Amino acid sequence: MSRLTTLLTGLSLALLSASTEVRRAGNNYAATCHEIATSVSSASKVYYPLSYQYTKDNAHWTVSSSQVSACSFEPATATDIGVALQILANHQTPFAVKSGGHSATPGFSSTPGVQIAMYSFSEVTYDSSAQTATIGTGLVWDDVYTQLEQHNVTVVGAKATGVGVGGTILGGGYSYLSNQYGLAADNVVSLELVMPNGTITTVTSASEPDLFFGLRGGFNNFGIVTSVTLKAYPLSAVWGGSIMYAQPQWDAVNVAIANFVTNDDPKACIHTTRNYLAGVGIMTVTMFYNAPEYPNGIYDELQSIPHLVADVSSRSYSSLILTLPSNLTAGFRGVFHWVVLDQFTVPILEMINNQTTYYAEAVSKLSGKYVLYEGIPSLESIYTHSETQTAFPSLRDSSQGYSFINVFYGWTNPKDDNTMIQLGEQSVAYMKQFIASQGQDVGDALLNPNNAPPNTPMANMYGDALERLQSIKLAVDPTNVMNLAGGWKF
Repeated sequence: MSRLTTLLTGLSLALLSASTEVRRAGNNYAATCHEIATSVSSASKVYYPLSYQYTKDNAHWTVSSSQVSACSFEPATATDIGVALQILANHQTPFAVKSGGHSATPGFSSTPGVQIAMYSFSEVTYDSSAQTATIGTGLVWDDVYTQLEQHNVTVVGAKATGVGVGGTILGGGYSYLSNQYGLAADNVVSLELVMPNGTITTVTSASEPDLFFGLRGGFNNFGIVTSVTLKAYPLSAVWGGSIMYAQPQWDAVNVAIANFVTNDDPKACIHTTRNYLAGVGIMTVTMFYNAPEYPNGIYDELQSIPHLVADVSSRSYSSLILTLPSNLTAGFRGVFHWVVLDQFTVPILEMINNQTTYYAEAVSKLSGKYVLYEGIPSLESIYTHSETQTAFPSLRDSSQGYSFINVFYGWTNPKDDNTMIQLGEQSVAYMKQFIASQGQDVGDALLNPNNAPPNTPMANMYGDALERLQSIKLAVDPTNVMNLAGGWKF
């Protein structure tokens, strides 16, 4: 049985057990569902509880992010989205917009009202003359990379398998290619946007400079994005993959990581994870080099350390993406936290080791099943690639920091939700204090909104840009249609 099938089966059982909530939601919002179904074209579909399509539309990577919607809507055209937005506004019915469903924040892409699933927006069109690719926001990046490989090109998108296009683009988007080309949002050429009043427009830096700024990091505050055109870059084979180390080797791996991050080759990247799953601690280092072979022995030290499993080779980019298999940890309740720093040093890496083992034990005393601490080093130049300002990161000077720790806890009991979030906050507070004690002054760095925990103040993600974003939101959506949807709201 595939992981997706298992996840959908589990959600189906949850929906069955929540039949009272389904009926209540249906009673509140059935009229909206019916009006959408009878007003849009025959290409678009509305689905109801307990159908396979409805279950798929409501499924999320973390089960705590799913809700029991009155119906799900799979639009096939931008025009039909515009029709639906006007109906939703008229009825003041809550709704959600889902691309890949990878958000771990409850209510951000789920709703008790109308769940909009963007799966039909699945085009991938490469323009060789313009060196761009236009991609639908209903895709996951795996499919984008695979299709573009036919043209020996790629785009800047997510690192992990199963992640949706929409949230990555609209939230920033860190990639193995970011040292060379910046964030996914930095590489946007244009976006097709269905505005809150139902009109359709193409947003570019020339046509709509404020919207172009706001959409790249500002999520769904300004309407629903159906497709995005990105810069495309030549790419054939790359070198890389993952190596897994047992806990006795973690200290040696830390030294190798600290040595690696002193190199300034923008084609080179590593992504490190410390995982506790079912009580077993494993460190995984995913290595990437944007060429069929790596130079100067930069990965030799990591490969020389005794390890459990190694899957490294010259390979396709899409194959490398599968070596960071986030789908294997789908199906938990969950929360992300994000910590900014400049450079990983041995003391900081040892501190992360200790945090991983300490909080793995702490969450296991509740219903915690999975703890992950990711170390994501980048070059200081990562934020120099954007031609125009973006909503995130609006701060691109030395105070922003350029490397990151991403934390994820996975658990099963809804009663543990608040405690798990608090445990993560405790760990983050300690790590920030430790990083400051090491002379890295990034305490005011902006948090990545795709990985910020619930209730993060907006100013902590958008800083001084928040006032401008609020002004754009007011101009584009004066009646607050998009506030009927979840997410970070300006």
